[in-house]
Amino acid sequence: MFANTKAQTATITGIVFDENNDPLPAVNITSLAQGTTTDEQGYYLLHIVADQENKITFSHVGHGKVILEGLILNSNEIYEFNPVLNTKITQIEGVTISASGEKKVEGIKSISPQMVRKIPGANAGVENILKLLPSVTSNNELSTQYSVRGGNYDENLVYINEIEVYRPFLIRAAQQEGLSIVNSDLVRKVEFSAGGFQAKYGDKLSSVLDITYKNPTEFGAQLDVSLLGASLAMETLSKNKKISNVTGIRYRNNSLLVNSQQTNTNFKPTFADVQSYLTYRISNKIHLDFFGNLSINDYQNEPLDRQTNFGTISDPKTLLIRYSGSENNRYATALGAIKANYHLNESVTLKLISSLYHTTEEEYSDVVARYAIGQVNTDLGSENLGDVTIARGVGGQFSRARNELDALIFNLEQSGIFSTGKKKLQWGIKYTHEDIRDQLRESVFLDSAGFSVRPPFAEYVNNQPETPFVSPLVPYQGISARNFVKTNRLSAYTQFGESKSLDMGDMYYNIGVRTHYWHVGGKGISNGSQIVFSPRGQFSFKPKWKKDMLFRTSIGVYHQPPFYRELRDATGNINPDVKAQKSIHYVIGNEYSFELWERPFTLISEAYYKKLDNVNPYTLNDVRIRYAAENNAKAYTYGAEVRLNGAFVPGTESWVSLGYLQTKENIDNQGYIPRPTDQRLKLGILFQDYVPTIPNLKMYLNLIYNTGVPGGSPSYADPYDFQNRLRDYKRADLGISHIFVSAEKRYPKNHWLHRIKELSLGFEIFNLFNNQNSITNTWVKDVESKNEFAVPNYMTSRVLNLRLKMRM
Repeated sequence: MFANTKAQTATITGIVFDENNDPLPAVNITSLAQGTTTDEQGYYLLHIVADQENKITFSHVGHGKVILEGLILNSNEIYEFNPVLNTKITQIEGVTISASGEKKVEGIKSISPQMVRKIPGANAGVENILKLLPSVTSNNELSTQYSVRGGNYDENLVYINEIEVYRPFLIRAAQQEGLSIVNSDLVRKVEFSAGGFQAKYGDKLSSVLDITYKNPTEFGAQLDVSLLGASLAMETLSKNKKISNVTGIRYRNNSLLVNSQQTNTNFKPTFADVQSYLTYRISNKIHLDFFGNLSINDYQNEPLDRQTNFGTISDPKTLLIRYSGSENNRYATALGAIKANYHLNESVTLKLISSLYHTTEEEYSDVVARYAIGQVNTDLGSENLGDVTIARGVGGQFSRARNELDALIFNLEQSGIFSTGKKKLQWGIKYTHEDIRDQLRESVFLDSAGFSVRPPFAEYVNNQPETPFVSPLVPYQGISARNFVKTNRLSAYTQFGESKSLDMGDMYYNIGVRTHYWHVGGKGISNGSQIVFSPRGQFSFKPKWKKDMLFRTSIGVYHQPPFYRELRDATGNINPDVKAQKSIHYVIGNEYSFELWERPFTLISEAYYKKLDNVNPYTLNDVRIRYAAENNAKAYTYGAEVRLNGAFVPGTESWVSLGYLQTKENIDNQGYIPRPTDQRLKLGILFQDYVPTIPNLKMYLNLIYNTGVPGGSPSYADPYDFQNRLRDYKRADLGISHIFVSAEKRYPKNHWLHRIKELSLGFEIFNLFNNQNSITNTWVKDVESKNEFAVPNYMTSRVLNLRLKMRM
């Protein structure tokens, strides 16, 4: 019935070029008993045996051979290799491949796209995998945002095929996010750096996520359907192989997850997007790429009621809320980019990238909350165990928002690469124009015991209600601002890298520098400008030992020139004189590849220290960041992490990661306190397995344990007075699927399922152990005692999801 293969397989694919950088047809490619040849456009695709060393030979009449040795890939992994065959010269590639892909001397981690697509999660995708790395933390399963080594969500760079992408500005709650900018079905390569990255990457303080979308070699289609939504991806290639395209359409509905929270709502979301990446090979030397993305997040929510139990065993409390009103938020974003690639010769490649990003965002809400803080009946013999007995504090809150934002961002960049032998020179210059039109109108009124609670400012202090106080009615929190901001930026970089073979081992180094100038202006805003320089360097050494060891170190200066939100203070006003935040990275690391149980493993360890100056303090509520818009703090971050990954089970890849960090800041010389992202201890486990007697029954499990982060502080409060922490974050997501069709289990040609390359059906259980995790606190004011209670906002409980995946 099936065409079976005994061994697990992986795939190596790419394009073979000659020394003039022209695609080379009819190249013979062999590995053990497997073999293939390149087509007229130089394309090839070869299946090899997984989880063992392979030797791939590329040969062609009149050209020297290229031999790729020591290649170890995971089952179903796809590795791209684009060799250049020189005349009469045999080349043995000095590339060491470990269980997780190519060993990166630059300190960039490679993540298998197949793993990204398989591992379960409430927000499955690239970010879901990143959150299992020891350097990345996120306590919010509904969010695709992540914190890296003590940084916040705004400090991470994301590129898709060298095009910088952005996220919406106004989103404040994770359940409003919907979809990640990265479509996992289109991904060919995932690379990530948690710090100490090269000068070619832009001006952010924390990390780089570098995504490469597929370059199809044949027609393909993929369908993914679950209770949370659906996605469809298409891969096409023209007959002359000059035009290739990958397109993905996604729809998501978070009702299944949101309805598992403690707030009951009528939830009507629409999260949808379409992405397309097209390549047109005008000639062997000139390629044109187009990337387009259109995304619509329409979030409609009508909260009904909420009951949250908190406090201690000896003094249990409960918060009861009845809501009326609704919120309607809409975020519509569009991104279009064109990239021209000119391969001048074997040594020089020139690129020109132009992109335009436009977002229109609206937040409209009118929500009235009537709340009571009560005591809970703890009498085990009582019929009313768990019921509310006494309502201590009774009050009301009216929240209103009319926020609108329109942003246009234009980028034009020229970059190039000159390589000769083992030396590489890279450069780039980029112009960016940002045009932001923002209107903020939001307020919160508190009412208790029949009167409105005013802000805790000196001019409002009195003995109310005993003493009447006549003054205009003002909200407890209120912002009203209208901003028109235009920013022009000019940035440039140059870097030089070289690898050398020495008697003691192989050495690699890269040194570079970035510079960034920007000017802030706009209606009613005084002009502000600044220029910064950021030197960076990386060094790696692989000694000629019997053990496969690689040592890395990097040091660099990283500036983050303020984006729009960093210029806007808590009152909504713009401060154009905000300077770039500065961070100096010191990173040392080691990578050790070895065999255990005759299977490949890799142990990666790193230690780091970051010194931060000109820090712009911020508060974090869910995923909403609000800056002080002042450079009135300094900070530091240090930590260490280790990750062991490999084939714990034959034919699979799993890993265990452990990380520790501490990050503190000193605001206005008041002393050091933990930053909002001070996530001390992180444990992440990703495990894959299958039933030996039923190898097509697969299990995917990810486990996360994080110690609690600071719980924040109420509005108008001094954060130095509130240093409590949230409870530890514990989460397990389980996925079990049956593989009906795969690369190792194909139907014969006369069967109607022959064209299906992959088919699986399974289920996922999110939050397997039903842990009560919280990301923030709701601060409830009890006017009677004049206290504010920190009530945890609990995340999703256990949820079951069904999932069908098919690829042709």
